[in-house]
Amino acid sequence: GTDYEDNQLRFSMLCQAALEAPRILNLNSSEYFSGPYGEDVVFIANDWHTALLPCYLKSMYKSKGMYETAKVAYCIHNIAYQGRFSFSDFSLLNLPDAYRSSFDFIDG
Repeated sequence: GTDYEDNQLRFSMLCQAALEAPRILNLNSSEYFSGPYGEDVVFIANDWHTALLPCYLKSMYKSKGMYETAKVAYCIHNIAYQGRFSFSDFSLLNLPDAYRSSFDFIDG
């Protein structure tokens, strides 16, 4: 298949939605639930499509005292698919500028 031109935005939104889901879903009846934001959550990120999830977890939630004990397991299914996009698209990702250098393959 071919990539869509806005895949970076599509999968960015997927990661952000995955982090919002435990906050919105009724987890009170779950034996695994603790606290107001499901702090015992383990997020499974698979391939480049969900590679931004740990970045959003740290910048948007842990920095605000949410998901403080949440963990991420990152699995690489196929290293051939790396999801590389133009560096100018970084601003679409809704991440702090401090993260920008982490995505620069030329200097880092």
